[in-house]
Amino acid sequence: MSTGRPAPCGGSVGRALFALVVTLLAGSLGCWEQWSNDWFPQMKWQKSVQAFEATPHDDTIDPFVPPDDTVPVQGFEPPVSLEDDAQANALQNPRPMSVASLENGRQKFERFCSPCHGVSGLGDGTVSMTGPLQGPIAAVLPIAGPASIARVRSDGHIYTTIRYGRRRMPSYKRIQSEDRWDIVNWVRYLNEQKGVAR
Repeated sequence: MSTGRPAPCGGSVGRALFALVVTLLAGSLGCWEQWSNDWFPQMKWQKSVQAFEATPHDDTIDPFVPPDDTVPVQGFEPPVSLEDDAQANALQNPRPMSVASLENGRQKFERFCSPCHGVSGLGDGTVSMTGPLQGPIAAVLPIAGPASIARVRSDGHIYTTIRYGRRRMPSYKRIQSEDRWDIVNWVRYLNEQKGVAR
């Protein structure tokens, strides 16, 4: 029996309210600020290197060194086995001992090597127990002077030691290949040598 009044529209209002809630939830999830890289990583949180980034050092600007494990345009440096001394000794230093090479080698040596080996290579750097500050590291090998271990080692041996590290010495792969060879030249200069063939 009809009363003449329209039927309540609870069904259509309920559907409209449900559609509104679903739309709001879907939209908010799409714009949701995700704080967990483990659950839902976003591109904006990825690790990146800024283009043309530079670091000041000694009142000059050094070009930004690429992060570890990046692939240079010319490809990777071929690996050398530390187990095979002959393979390391066979490496020839491609950098002639010039003033420019020695100056670059000196700068890199003072930056990377002198904290342990000392500026003069006598094993008396700031972290060495034999240094003036009596640091925590004992028995740092001298690479210059009368007790120099470098005097009897080939250029390739010194180079691979810088590249991979040996025993307690860590790897310095982050130093560019040309700079490592310049450090080898500087070590030869400290030892008053022109280079050791093999």
